Amino acid sequence: MASTHIKSGGSWSEANEIYIKQSGIWEEVTTAWYKSGGTWSRVFGNDKVDVEYLVVAGGGGGGGHADGDPSGGGGGAGGYRTNVSGQTSGQNSTAEAALSLTIGTSYNVTVGGGGSGGSTGSNGSNSIFATITSTGGGGGAYQSQSGNTGGSGGGAGGAGGGSQTGGSGTANQGHDGANPAGGNSGGGGGGAGEDPVTSSSGGDGLSNNITGTAVFRGGGGGTYTGSGGTGGGGDGTANWGVAPGAGTVNTGGGGGGAGKTNSTFPNSQTRGGASGGSGIVIIRVPNLINATFSAGLTSTLDSSSVTGYNIYAVTAGTGTVSFAYA
Repeated sequence: MASTHIKSGGSWSEANEIYIKQSGIWEEVTTAWYKSGGTWSRVFGNDKVDVEYLVVAGGGGGGGHADGDPSGGGGGAGGYRTNVSGQTSGQNSTAEAALSLTIGTSYNVTVGGGGSGGSTGSNGSNSIFATITSTGGGGGAYQSQSGNTGGSGGGAGGAGGGSQTGGSGTANQGHDGANPAGGNSGGGGGGAGEDPVTSSSGGDGLSNNITGTAVFRGGGGGTYTGSGGTGGGGDGTANWGVAPGAGTVNTGGGGGGAGKTNSTFPNSQTRGGASGGSGIVIIRVPNLINATFSAGLTSTLDSSSVTGYNIYAVTAGTGTVSFAYA
């Protein structure tokens, strides 16, 4: 990058700071460009770009049960973090601080997969962007067991007379899973925006407009007769003929848990919960900046939905991203 100089009293001096006056107020210029031959070149400012992000981890899988026994718990939503101004981050916290990254440096990106459903649901995988890590959602419990800790906690298994509880969520990422809802019903998985407490339905997720359209993600999985939380949570089931619902892809929704209410359940059978939904990483930068992703990442570019910005949605994989001036 060229140096910027000013001439005063016949002598040239390098400019360390530049200010302009607008409406009577002096404001510092952080970056300046000039255009020559149709090409923009930066002549002043740091090699930095402020990046807005939404990073959602994979949702936890739902838990299951054995013949005639209480239901498992719903899977917890994947951890949910954003720094988009005016939007809500996980566990109903305020948007995180600005993230300034260096032009030309490679940063790690991982989109977390959803956890597998089973007798005990497994946790979802973490999603990563640069210094931001969102924690995978907690798996839903097997009958009469406690839910797993995660981005949002997995729901507890039903009944059993024990002291089982929903798994704990991660601070500023998601809510706890529910304790047993009573009777044979387990607890729903925690959501990014709601603690289901003692409900068989999953906690609701959160809406974010980083893409220019408000979309809910991070819903917890339901169990037994409970529904999945808004934002991709899978529905629970209490009917042998109806499978629990999986968390929706790229929402970090928790998987639905399984239970029984009807007499058609075959003898000596067990049934697991459903898998959680994969996470997502969304990056928004000014349209003077382009992002380049390495092999191993699946991404799409939207340069029209929000005026003045390039929006990159990374939907699968592990790799790196770097930024350059357009």
